[in-house]
Amino acid sequence: MVSIILASHGKFAEGLLQSAQMIFGEQDQIKTVTFMPEEGPEDLKAKLETAISSFSSDAEILFLVDLWGGTPFNQANILFEEMSERAAIVSGMNLPMLLEALGTRMGMEKAHEVATHILGQEQSGIRVRPDELTPEIEAGVVSESGGAAQLEPGTVIGDGQIKYVLARVDTRLLHGQVATGWVKSVNPTRIIVVSDKVANDEMRKTLIKQAAPPGIRANVIPIAKLAEINEDPRFGGTRALLLFETPQDVLEAINQGVDIDEVNLGSMAHTKGKVMINNSVSVDDDDVKTIMELKDKGVKFDVRKVPADSAQNLERLLKKQNLI
Repeated sequence: MVSIILASHGKFAEGLLQSAQMIFGEQDQIKTVTFMPEEGPEDLKAKLETAISSFSSDAEILFLVDLWGGTPFNQANILFEEMSERAAIVSGMNLPMLLEALGTRMGMEKAHEVATHILGQEQSGIRVRPDELTPEIEAGVVSESGGAAQLEPGTVIGDGQIKYVLARVDTRLLHGQVATGWVKSVNPTRIIVVSDKVANDEMRKTLIKQAAPPGIRANVIPIAKLAEINEDPRFGGTRALLLFETPQDVLEAINQGVDIDEVNLGSMAHTKGKVMINNSVSVDDDDVKTIMELKDKGVKFDVRKVPADSAQNLERLLKKQNLI
């Protein structure tokens, strides 16, 4: 995995890493280096050298710096000259860029590859409302019209079976941890929020569609519609990330014939009468009953907030709180 050094004027790098880890989870092989007002270039160079030495001697290193030509860049550039075959520098770092780097380094082994990729994605984190302010050449990248629904009924795409790459229970539905962390992890072509309640709320539907990451469409549909899509061969080429507000909605979808064999319990908000079983999931008696019904149907559970977290054992969590 490519190692990353974030270097900035002031504590920007530290804050950026904190924000990224709220979305992507705790990260290994990443260091922050700050250039403070009372320090000189040599002080910063020493900090960079310390960060580099914390990695293995042959580590691939990506430097993300705040400003091209600034002191963090200049000092990183001096060290880069000594390791140019296994290092790369990208300036103008921001949160979307860092998240892109964290996701990309999971599947790339070279700093040059990661740098090339995130440079090509540079515009993806810059979006604007109202939509008409977006240049036409960029608007086509952000969203594509069309889809399976425009094909003639009975058309078979691929093997005719929609693939569910993740089915997640999350009270907040589509937010940063999903739009960035899980999307990078499971690589869906479409995000589908499945909820009878939200499907009838035009404001929430609009906000969810606007929160979709660039290049991926988000839809909000009732449970019965998902059951219909599940049997539609026109969706055979679709890799769908399903988002449910409650385990009860998951159970209803399965009862209507949707093929879900594993559920990620990511975030179930604490409200009166619910018990916290970890730092992001709370349940009441009805939730526990529903979870056990799903288990009896052969559904497996993955209790994780973000992909980088270690999966927790659901039964153990419930037993610890004397809920089963």
